[in-house]
Amino acid sequence: MEIAKGTLSSVITKLGVLLTEEYKPLRGVKGEIRFLQSELESMKGALEKVSNTPPDQLDIQDKIWVRDLRELSYDIEDYIDTFMVRVKGDKSAKRPSFKNLVHKSLIKNVRIRHRLATDIRGIKSRIAEVQERRLRYDVNNGVAKPTIATVDPRLFAQYTEAKELVGIGHSSDELIKVLMDGNRFPLQQGKIVSIVGFGGLGKTTLAKHVYEKIRGLFDCCAFVSVSQTPDLHKLFMAILYQLDWNKYDDSFFNETFLDEQGLINELREFLGHKRYFVVLDDLWDISVWKMIRCALPDNDVGYKIITTTRILDVAHQVGGAYKLKPLSHNDCRKLLYIRIFGNENKDNIDGIEKCPDEDLAEVSERILQKCGGVPLAIVTMASLLASKARNKIDWYDVYNSIGTGLQNSDLEDMRKILSLSYYAMPSHLRICLLYLSMFPEDYKIEKDCLIWMWIAEGFIQCENQGKSLFAIGESYFNELINRSMIQPIYDECTGLIYSCQVHDMMHDLICSLSSEENFVSILNTGYDTSASKIFRRLSLQYGG
Repeated sequence: MEIAKGTLSSVITKLGVLLTEEYKPLRGVKGEIRFLQSELESMKGALEKVSNTPPDQLDIQDKIWVRDLRELSYDIEDYIDTFMVRVKGDKSAKRPSFKNLVHKSLIKNVRIRHRLATDIRGIKSRIAEVQERRLRYDVNNGVAKPTIATVDPRLFAQYTEAKELVGIGHSSDELIKVLMDGNRFPLQQGKIVSIVGFGGLGKTTLAKHVYEKIRGLFDCCAFVSVSQTPDLHKLFMAILYQLDWNKYDDSFFNETFLDEQGLINELREFLGHKRYFVVLDDLWDISVWKMIRCALPDNDVGYKIITTTRILDVAHQVGGAYKLKPLSHNDCRKLLYIRIFGNENKDNIDGIEKCPDEDLAEVSERILQKCGGVPLAIVTMASLLASKARNKIDWYDVYNSIGTGLQNSDLEDMRKILSLSYYAMPSHLRICLLYLSMFPEDYKIEKDCLIWMWIAEGFIQCENQGKSLFAIGESYFNELINRSMIQPIYDECTGLIYSCQVHDMMHDLICSLSSEENFVSILNTGYDTSASKIFRRLSLQYGG
């Protein structure tokens, strides 16, 4: 959907250019251009209302409407680019003799205006048609939409048995050491640590493991999920209930109504002289943290707070950023083999995990390379492999399925978790991220080159007079790194970021979304696009 919004923004800007003095031949149709500009601005405003809703939660009529607007905006941009080239081309051509100059120029101008006027009438007709079709088949009025119960797949991480955890021991010990400042429990001291990392890396699992391991050292504790759009009133009630469920049961809240301010005061009073431990899982916004922090007081007996987030800036502002690393390759092997083979997996040589079935060793390594040390990806792939026969053909089918847009039902949880980060971004960042589907998997994308490509595509608009388009593009690049959407690559000599890569699973997601949006048409063995489609951008990724 941000593709339609991004294209509309570019088209509106170009229409404004056509109204400038530079395009004198178009004076006769400036009224039509202004009408079109106003109409597209209204379209863009309508798209804003539905832009943050994932496609799988959109009404089917809204999906069709957005698709029609997207294709319409593409066509309008093509028309405008064509006319700009014609007008500029006429100016740059070798001038004819003075005798023929006026005559030819007038004929050229008349033809350009006539063609543009004809196309604008066609565009106006298509705009009206798109809107009328949406209204004509709108069946939402008076029809109750079914409520579909959805379960956040991250919830299961909070209830994973300790015996199922692999490779978490070192991170757990390291985090506890940071949390306790190397001591068993320093008295009269507070400490805040924020676990930050890529979606699916195991932040919730690590926080829960540490929580269960040391909660006995505290007078009271709570583990709550914050989420992207938290209800702070319910969140504060949940914290109070977990801190003392005997005192803060349903009867307490029924008899004592407290608004958010009242709940903050209640928490501050309750925790004022208690050694407490609170975990705030899935924090997205620093303003939400500041509100919650008001309810968690500094005191004279000590406290510990852990937060988890995908956004590096949030982690730094919360304090004590702990960057969670991917699993080691050996731990990846161990997790995959335990999940698939269970007790059969007892073979290892000098501590190196060995595949119980030698015929599957090579394909297993390829699958693990795709997972990139992300536990969620490994567990997801293991669940899929466990349902297959133990032969190379079936396992290679699973390996190849990773590059087809995460469409298999067993991979839907993985897609949902990655999509959370994607839809949490503003539309200008989404369109810049989707553009990375132009590059093959594991490709090192040079930073400066990428920013110039964004500028050439019109994805970067000047926000203020004092900042260049390149500087704005650089801020977009840094924000994508900050949100863990791309992985930075540093120059060994200078220590500066010079390029980036996209994690395989994220690359698969953006390729899938890009195909759905008809944003980039990718030709390779995994993403061959129907020949009936109009190619807006074409990426040939056959390799070799």
